[in-house]
Amino acid sequence: MTHPAAIHPTAIIDPTAELDHDVQVGPYSIIGPRVRIGAGTVVGPHVVINGPTVIGKNNRIFQFASVGEDCQDKKYKGEPTRLEIGDNNVIREHCSIHRGTVQDQSLTRIGDNNLLMATVHVAHDCMIGNDNIFANTTGIAGHVHIGDGVILGGMTGVHQFCRIGSYAMTAGCSLVLKDIPAFVMVSGNPAGARSMNFEGMRRRGWDADVVATLRRAYKTVYRQGLTLEQALAELEPQVATCPQLAMFVDSLRASERGITR
Repeated sequence: MTHPAAIHPTAIIDPTAELDHDVQVGPYSIIGPRVRIGAGTVVGPHVVINGPTVIGKNNRIFQFASVGEDCQDKKYKGEPTRLEIGDNNVIREHCSIHRGTVQDQSLTRIGDNNLLMATVHVAHDCMIGNDNIFANTTGIAGHVHIGDGVILGGMTGVHQFCRIGSYAMTAGCSLVLKDIPAFVMVSGNPAGARSMNFEGMRRRGWDADVVATLRRAYKTVYRQGLTLEQALAELEPQVATCPQLAMFVDSLRASERGITR
C-alpha cells in the first residue's frame, strides 16, 4: 500500500484499491474499488480512477482525467468490465478512458510509452499498442484497434471498429471512417490516403532499401488502379524478404471495413 506521505490528505482512496508503495496521488483525486496502480505512477490532482482497472508502472496522469469509467454504450448494463494500462504512459488533462463491454472482450487496453494529449477520448473496447501519440482532442470510438508508433493529429476522429496499422499517421482534423494500413498517412474529411510516413522511417534509421520497398508497395496499392486483391497478389510473393512489407500486407489483409483510399 502507498506510504501515506505520498497521498494528499484530501484524496479519497477506496480501501480495496491496491497502490504500490511509491505511487503519488494529488489533491482531491478519487481512486475507487478494484483499482491497482504500479510503482512510480503519479496521479495528479482532481483525477478520478474507477475499476476494475489495472495501471502499470511509471505512468503520469494529469489533472481532471477520468480513467476506467463506465462506457457510453447504451448496451452497457453495469457488468464488471476492465481497463488495462501498461507502463510509462502520459495521460494529459481532461482525458477520458472507458472500460470495455461484454459484447466484445470486456476489456479496453492501452500498452506502454503512449502520449495522450489533452482531452483525448479512448472509448470502450479499444486495443491500443505502444509508442503512440494522440494529439489534443482526438476522439477514438469504440472497438478501435491501433498498432504501435501511430500519430493521430489534433482533433482526429476515428469511427468505431476501425483499425489503424502501426506507424500510420493522420493530419489534424482527419475523419477516419475506414481502416488505415500500416505506415500510411491520411488527411481530410473523410480521410484519404496521401502517402506513407517516409520521414518517420528515416528518423528511425530504417535502411534505404526498406523505404524504397515500401514506396513501391504504396504505389502498387494506391497508384496503379488495381483492386486490393490484385495488389496483394503482386506484393505477397515479396514479403519474405522484408518484415516491414509483411506488416503492410498483413494490415491490408486484416481490414474488414475496407482501407482508406
